[in-house]
Amino acid sequence: MEQFINLVLIFFSFSLVGWCIEVVLKYRQYHRFINRGFLTGPCLPIYGSGAALITISMYIVSRWDDSIGTTFVVSFIICGTIEYLASFFMEKKFHARWWDYSQRPMNLNGRIWIGNLILFGLGGLIIHKVANPLLLQLFSNFSLVLREIVAAVLSVIFVADYILSHFVMKLVKQGIEKSEADNTEEIGREIKLLLSDKAIFYRRFADAYPDVIYRTEKVMARMEAIKAETEKLRAQAEEKIDELTSKLDNSIDGITSKLDSGFDEIASKLDSEKEQLIASLESSSSIKSTIISKQDELIAMLYKQDEASDEMKELVAFIDEKKQIIQNRQKHSPAQLVNAFKQEKEKSTSQAQ
Repeated sequence: MEQFINLVLIFFSFSLVGWCIEVVLKYRQYHRFINRGFLTGPCLPIYGSGAALITISMYIVSRWDDSIGTTFVVSFIICGTIEYLASFFMEKKFHARWWDYSQRPMNLNGRIWIGNLILFGLGGLIIHKVANPLLLQLFSNFSLVLREIVAAVLSVIFVADYILSHFVMKLVKQGIEKSEADNTEEIGREIKLLLSDKAIFYRRFADAYPDVIYRTEKVMARMEAIKAETEKLRAQAEEKIDELTSKLDNSIDGITSKLDSGFDEIASKLDSEKEQLIASLESSSSIKSTIISKQDELIAMLYKQDEASDEMKELVAFIDEKKQIIQNRQKHSPAQLVNAFKQEKEKSTSQAQ
């Protein structure tokens, strides 16, 4: 029983601490006092619930491992789960999102993000290693009966505050559902106007969550329409980019084809000019040799020994004789030919004598 009473007191203690933290943070942001939370009193149950669950979990886990790392991980998981579930169920129940981390890094559906989770882990370390031992030591200075009375009084106040806040939230929910606006800013203004002529308990809520995002069916439909329009524009942009890329590729291919064709034409002209240049540099003797070679091929194709006439035979013999002379000249130098001519002449003279 004593442990349960201490747990209840821990819940209310950290609910008050969480409320103080939120008030200070919002004061730094808006430079004015804002009574945070759904409850009218200085109490944020989400903080108290997290501290109570960390206390229970570490009471069980510490039997096997009471290290800093384990405490950090347990606190990280428990507080992250509480914050996510609180955001989810409150949005489903009241058609509004009370906090949104969509613009923060490493967030999960905008309900939790890594920065808060790390702070939760560090906070869990402080709760388990520092705050709880001090609180339990403080509670032990008071009798169990006194602690029971304090826990009971705080519980009654908490329940009464919750009932009152429930009526406020019910009015807000009705205002959201009846709103004809299609964006959260207009709904927010309507809610403030709706609560402005109510009691202070109602008016307080309008300032408690200045960043609330209302999510009626119309707002959701508008968000979906914007999302669909954005996707359509993105698809059109991608299609246009693909079209421009295709045209650019085709232009490049056409230019490349023209360049290749031009290079081939230039290469062909260069080869032709090269052949003409080589032909112009060929020696007369080489040309003669080529002509003679081709004539031999022509004679071989046309001349048939059995069918040739005497005149054709005499012509072929004459050509062979002249070819022999040219071949002899090609085999011997001019000096050798002169000496051979002299020897032939001297031989002819001696025979004549």
